[in-house]
Amino acid sequence: MDLINNFAPYVGLAVVLYAIRQTSKVSNRYIPIVAIVLGVLYSFWEAGGATPHSTLVGLKYALLGIGTVAGVKYFIESSANK
Repeated sequence: MDLINNFAPYVGLAVVLYAIRQTSKVSNRYIPIVAIVLGVLYSFWEAGGATPHSTLVGLKYALLGIGTVAGVKYFIESSANK
């Protein structure tokens, strides 16, 4: 059960980031900044306050979310080129 609790936040963040990326409201160059803000805010909420540990966890969520979005993007692009 602990794996699901650690895995779900970054998957949720990745879905939100992918949805933001598909719109034209936010430039793609700002997606990493949005990911950091959302990841850190979620981590603060999850921890019940702002601590150094929750900041690092939020940055981890952001980096994993950005990596997942990039992986999906490149997978879709490489599948379209075949």
